[in-house]
Amino acid sequence: MADILFAPLIAFVIYFAVVSAASGLGRMFSARGRESEFKSATYASGEANDPGLAAPGYRQFFVIALFFAVLHLGVLMIGSSGLSLAAIPYILGLILILVALVLG
Repeated sequence: MADILFAPLIAFVIYFAVVSAASGLGRMFSARGRESEFKSATYASGEANDPGLAAPGYRQFFVIALFFAVLHLGVLMIGSSGLSLAAIPYILGLILILVALVLG
């Protein structure tokens, strides 16, 4: 019985039935109201939308993400090297890359 119950197709059908029933119950209990412009508008924490300002972009995020990626991969390389003399160029390169990322 468990093999049949956990078969992907049967599991999907059961999941779909449960989700459909939950969605139908939610629609039954939801409040009714008139359609208006504000019902379909996105919620912005109650503040008026200011179209003049824009999102700052992803440049700062990419610098931080690259910093942590280099740091984690560098530590992985140094940790797996056994701290031999061959790890010294990796350590110096890691320091150089991190300083370049910090200074921009």
